[in-house]
Amino acid sequence: MKTHVALAAGAAALLALSATAATAKSPPGAQRQCFWTRSADGFAAADEHTLNVRVGVRDVYQFEMFGPCPDIDWNQRIALISRSGSTICTGMDAEVVTRSPIGPQRCPVRSVRKLTPEEIAALPPRAKP
Repeated sequence: MKTHVALAAGAAALLALSATAATAKSPPGAQRQCFWTRSADGFAAADEHTLNVRVGVRDVYQFEMFGPCPDIDWNQRIALISRSGSTICTGMDAEVVTRSPIGPQRCPVRSVRKLTPEEIAALPPRAKP
């Protein structure tokens, strides 16, 4: 009986510790917003550093590249690669592959964030996916 109580207390302590660690990594009130790569429906590049990806009907995620991603602003097709499975949650999870005259270009992503409805409405027409 004592071992069951000790195991339950240890499990509770472990859960409390992991919950504390999870909240310490993200800002208060923020929740991790991920999407399945297969749910991406369209994209528009504002420039060689910024890519807006439509996910589903209402959501738009903005990708900020580490550096310029050549030819992304005129490509008709891109590939989103997830390094952590089939979802993208952070920039470290993602890579964008574009076509160029010299072949496929792999562009590492610095950050990914979900835009608010107000931010989506404020996007210039060329940058709306």
